[in-house]
Amino acid sequence: MAKDNINVLFGRKVRLLRNKINISQEELAHRSGLHRTYIGQVERAEKNISIKNIEKIARTLEVHIAELFNFNDL
Repeated sequence: MAKDNINVLFGRKVRLLRNKINISQEELAHRSGLHRTYIGQVERAEKNISIKNIEKIARTLEVHIAELFNFNDL
């Protein structure tokens, strides 16, 4: 895990939490007001996500923002 950068870890965490509630990238995007391709880019660590969009995703996934940065379960 130490070799992975924050964007990779964050993307993995978003994917993990999204899969836990059994929704697609498209549904996460729709519910959070973001574009579906953007969600895919975040999950693949192709985008450096803003704090505003982190908040939108956390709210949609119904987790505290800090949970998106807890990488112990990856």
